[in-house]
Amino acid sequence: MNVVSAFAVGLLFGIGLIISGMTDPSKIIGFLDVTGAWDPSLAFVMGGAVLVGFVAFRFARKRTVSLLGGAMHIPTVRQIDRPLVLGGLAFGVGWGLAGYCPGPAIVALGAGQDKAVVFVIAMIAGMALYESVDRVVHARRRRRLPREFSDVAGDA
Repeated sequence: MNVVSAFAVGLLFGIGLIISGMTDPSKIIGFLDVTGAWDPSLAFVMGGAVLVGFVAFRFARKRTVSLLGGAMHIPTVRQIDRPLVLGGLAFGVGWGLAGYCPGPAIVALGAGQDKAVVFVIAMIAGMALYESVDRVVHARRRRRLPREFSDVAGDA
């Protein structure tokens, strides 16, 4: 049942991305071009997404299990740190240059858009590069800390 539910939700999400124009890079770039021929229509899409997310998180925060019976994993970290800011900047630059963010890129890939193929390959390469660098950084931190703190460094 979980696989069927995940497929249905993913399909609904993908259809929503297509209908809203989020899979069209020219529409995204038009939205981000606030000093030129700005297209504000995606602001309504984002506003709707924020509203739905706000209501869903308020509802989910009061639950201990999901609607399908799985464990709830609500984010608890509230601090804004350097990795969060740098990640947000990288995401924004990539979104502005390519006109895709990960979800719409996967949908566009499934729809056969050529630009999406290049973006998804670059996205996967970027994720792999991040994982490799992150492993090296954490390994160095563990070597520098006394033994009793090495477990804590791996969780950071």
